[in-house]
Amino acid sequence: MERRRFMGWGLTSGALLGSTGLLPQVLQAQTAPAAITRDSARALLPSGVQSGDVLAHSAIVWARASRDARMWLEWSTTASFAQSQRVRGPDLLTSSDGTGRIDLQGLPAGQDIFYRVTLEDFASANVRSPVQQGHFRTPQATHQPARKGLRLVWSGDTAGQGWGINEDLGGMRIYEAMRQTNPDVFVHSGDTIYADGPILPEVRLPDGTLWKNLVTPEVAKVAETLNEYRGRYRYNLMDANVRAFGSEVAQIWQWDDHEVTNNYSSSKSLLGNAAYTEKNVELLTARGQRAFMEYAPIRPLGAAESQRIYRVLPQGPLADVFVLDMRSYRGPNTTNLQTQESADTDLLGRPQIEWLIQGLKASRATWKLIACDMPIGLFVPDGKDEQGVSRWEAVANGEHGTPKGRELEMARLLKGIKDAGVKNVVWLTADVHYTAAHHYSPERAQFQDFDPFWEFVSGPLNAGTFGPNEADKTFGLEVVYSKASPRPNAAPSEGYQFFGQLDIDHRSQALTVTLKDLNGQSLHTQTLEPQRS
Repeated sequence: MERRRFMGWGLTSGALLGSTGLLPQVLQAQTAPAAITRDSARALLPSGVQSGDVLAHSAIVWARASRDARMWLEWSTTASFAQSQRVRGPDLLTSSDGTGRIDLQGLPAGQDIFYRVTLEDFASANVRSPVQQGHFRTPQATHQPARKGLRLVWSGDTAGQGWGINEDLGGMRIYEAMRQTNPDVFVHSGDTIYADGPILPEVRLPDGTLWKNLVTPEVAKVAETLNEYRGRYRYNLMDANVRAFGSEVAQIWQWDDHEVTNNYSSSKSLLGNAAYTEKNVELLTARGQRAFMEYAPIRPLGAAESQRIYRVLPQGPLADVFVLDMRSYRGPNTTNLQTQESADTDLLGRPQIEWLIQGLKASRATWKLIACDMPIGLFVPDGKDEQGVSRWEAVANGEHGTPKGRELEMARLLKGIKDAGVKNVVWLTADVHYTAAHHYSPERAQFQDFDPFWEFVSGPLNAGTFGPNEADKTFGLEVVYSKASPRPNAAPSEGYQFFGQLDIDHRSQALTVTLKDLNGQSLHTQTLEPQRS
C-alpha cells in the first residue's frame, strides 16, 4: 500500500493498544478494550509525531503529550499492521514539556516502516489519546550492494524575521512541497526556530497588503525563559504542513544560532539590547539547547556527551551523512584575521575536526555528505568591534587572501581530507536565506592544498529571504548558480523560499542536486559522477 494512502487513513484510538500492566517492552498487537474518547478526559498529541536519526536497524520516534501520560507505539512493515509489534515508550511528563522519544531497535533494513502512537493515562489503561500515525524508511545495510537510489532533501531557517504561520496562505507551504518529492530523509540545516525574532499578528507588505500571523504568547517576544524557547518549537508544530512532513519523512536535525539568539558566541553581549531582560548569554544558551534537545528527533549519544550534536548517520551503501556543529565549540566572533590558530579561531574545534577526518576516511559509502550549518566561502558579517573593524560570523573574513582566522581551521580540514585520500565529498548548507551552487577549486584559490569540491546552499523555510552574499576567493569559490530575492527580508508569499533535492542513482551512483523553489519547481540541476579511488 502506498505511503500516502496509509497516511490518509482515519484510525480510532482503540486501534492501537490493548490493556496494559507490567508488559514486556515489545509485544504482539492485541485488540483494545473500549476506551474513553472525550478529549477533556485524556492526554492528547497536539504536536503530532516525528521520526529522526534513522539507521538501517533503528530509529527515533518522537512525540509530545498535552499532559502527563505514557507513550506506546506499534510498528509494522505494512500499512495494514499485519505482524505488528508494540513498544512501551517513555513517560511523557510536564518536566520535559511533555516530550519524549523511543529508540526503536531491531528494525529491518531497507524497509518502509509504518507506526502509530497513543498515550495512556496513568490512572486508567482505558483512558487513551487518539492515535497519531507515521512512516519512515530505513536505509539499506551499508555492506550490501545498493538495490535502490537515495533521495534526500535539505534546507534551513524556519519561521524567521517575523514570518510565522499565515493560515490564509496555507501555512508553511514549502514543507508540503518537500513532502511531495517523497524523500527518504530530510536534513534540517539549522535555525530550526527563531528564538530572537518576535512574531506579530500582522505585517504590512510593500504592496500595502497585510501578512497575518498565527500568534501565541511565547512567540510574541524574544525567547528568554525555558518555556518561551519550548514555545517556539510548539509554535512551528502548530502548522499542518510541518506536522504532516514530520510524520512521513525521517529527519536529521542540526542547530545554528537562532535556536538561542542571533550570531551568538562567547563575545556576544545583550547589554544594549532592550528586547532582553535576561542578559546572560550562557544561561540563554543552556535554555535554548535544552529546548532543542527536547524537541529534535535526535538520538542522544549517551551520558558523557548527552548534548553533542555532531554525528554520522549512514544512509546505506550510497551515502553517509556527517552532521557538523559550528556553534557549540566556536571561539568569539572577531575580526577573524589571526595569523595563527588558537582558541579564538576555533569554529568546529580540534576534537570535531579529528572526528570528521577519521570518519570520512573510514567511510565506505560512495558519497560523503557533510551537513554544515554555515557556508564555507561566503561573507557573513556580524557588525563591528569597538574599533569599527568588521566582525565575522562564519569562516570567511572579508579578505580574499591567504587563510586567516577561522580560515586556518578550514584549510587544515580541507588538507586533511585530501591527505586521507577521501573522494566524493559534497557539502550541504543553509543559513544565508537564498539558494546557490558553489564550486571550490585550488586552481582559483589562494590556499591550494585541497581537492576540488561542491557546496550547495538552500533555504529559507518560511523566513525572510536575503542575499546574495559576497564570495570569498581564499578557497577558490566560484558561484555557478544563485537565486535570491530582489530586496532584503522578502516575505515567504513572494516565493523566494528554497530547498535542495539530492538524488543518487543506485546503478551509476551518480549524484544529482536540484535546487527548488516554494512550489517545488526546479531552478538548477548539477550532476556529479563519482570518483573512483
